[in-house]
Amino acid sequence: MTSKITYLGELRTSSIHIGSGTEILSDAPKDNRGKGEAFSPTDTVANALGSCMISIMGIKAMDMGLDMKGSTVEVTKVMQAEPRKIAKIGIVVNMTLQADEKTRTIMERVAMTCPVSLSLHPDIEQDVVINWPS
Repeated sequence: MTSKITYLGELRTSSIHIGSGTEILSDAPKDNRGKGEAFSPTDTVANALGSCMISIMGIKAMDMGLDMKGSTVEVTKVMQAEPRKIAKIGIVVNMTLQADEKTRTIMERVAMTCPVSLSLHPDIEQDVVINWPS
């Protein structure tokens, strides 16, 4: 088992990661009768894409003896009304790593093949921008 989810009432859940005991709270968004006081389930999906991309880039950077500490990812989720679902996830990766063109190409390809990216439905547009320091 990966996690256990408990419904707390008022459209809030508590997810416990079995391996670590870490908790994630989730609320329905304000535009769908929730309080919006925590990540919504669709927020966590969008966030997972950004987290997966930067993590797999970090693995590749380690393998190449490079340091990308301090790099950030900005995530924007766009919902579709009918049927209600994620239409688009915008990802902006801001790299701290000074890299030549070959390294940039390798890192960008790695990001685009992260497991979450490959697992999302093809109807979800993934708009990814990777900014490199000048």
